[in-house]
Amino acid sequence: MQIAFDAKRIFQNYTGLGNYSRTLVKNLVKFFPEEKYHLFAPKIQENETTQFFLQNPNLPVHLPQHSFHSYWRTYGMMNDLKKSGATLFHGLSHELPIGIQKSKIKSIVTMHDLIFKVYPNYYPTAQRWIYDWKFRYACENSDVIIAISEQTKQDILTYYNIPSEKIKVIYQTCGDRFQEPIFQENIEKTRQNYHLPSEYMLYVGSVIDRKNLLRIVQAMKQLPSDLDIPLVVVGEGAAYMKKVKNFVQENGLKTQVVFISSVVYAQLPEIYAGASLFLYPSEYEGFGIPVIEALFTKTPVITSNCSCLPEAGGKDSLLVNPTSVEEIAEAIEKVLKDSTLQEKMIKNGYDYAVKNFSAEKVTKELFELYQETSK
Repeated sequence: MQIAFDAKRIFQNYTGLGNYSRTLVKNLVKFFPEEKYHLFAPKIQENETTQFFLQNPNLPVHLPQHSFHSYWRTYGMMNDLKKSGATLFHGLSHELPIGIQKSKIKSIVTMHDLIFKVYPNYYPTAQRWIYDWKFRYACENSDVIIAISEQTKQDILTYYNIPSEKIKVIYQTCGDRFQEPIFQENIEKTRQNYHLPSEYMLYVGSVIDRKNLLRIVQAMKQLPSDLDIPLVVVGEGAAYMKKVKNFVQENGLKTQVVFISSVVYAQLPEIYAGASLFLYPSEYEGFGIPVIEALFTKTPVITSNCSCLPEAGGKDSLLVNPTSVEEIAEAIEKVLKDSTLQEKMIKNGYDYAVKNFSAEKVTKELFELYQETSK
């Protein structure tokens, strides 16, 4: 097979969609090196993160020959796609080039979430219209849709009325570094590099309303005095971040909440592994990659009882109502005061992650879908 990818996110996005795209293509090259892969990108950025994709001879990169990058990605790419000899195209983030359904090239699109539909007030009207048009087109004109969770599949069925049999749920995995052994000396070195407390709870993710960092720090205020373990926050935000910091300042929690806006991605697994507890009570996610990163790094997880997060966390993560400060506080206290529970959550959570989200398992499912679609 010759498989082509919309590689915009590989070269231009360094968080969720970019990590998904890079991990997926890297794993295909690793487990199925005999195939030919093509990367179609409107432009590239050369750095340590993208080096693998620019130097691998089995990953030719196709760029537009003019400066109208957005037009090329949506409309002009088809001519180059046909010339490449690709027989299958995978849109890695919600989109397909216009006209692909009229070509002989089979197409798959990954749908991560429909947050703009579920929480429309978070998006400007024009942005919602553009997303809706692109996402609907991709769903209606692809040969197969990959939903990254059962929750995302249900949202596609609800909002776009797509036949259920056209949608295949294939979970995500996370980066290789999270699935490799992590040594105590490296945890300690990373802790010192970032001036982290000797014991801490952890939050990783964008600091925005639906992810509920404010409720986490509100829950900390309700904990008994003997549970004064600090919270380390890895993530960036704007207005909502200001709201969180104001609460921290006004409630005497300044020494209890450590904010880190920038972390070297390769050192993030050690930050997870050094934590006593990982907190992710988001109200809605397409999947929740930070949850499985925590499971793979053997960190107990508290996450939400809604959206896709029970799928990501499994039955041995503690699931809470993300809008309840009291439930979050009770769950924190329960985990931190019970070492036997912690050990159970760590062991069973890791086993659950390996069984459901390992790189080999997910990549094999994906490649089998490529083979079926290409027939």
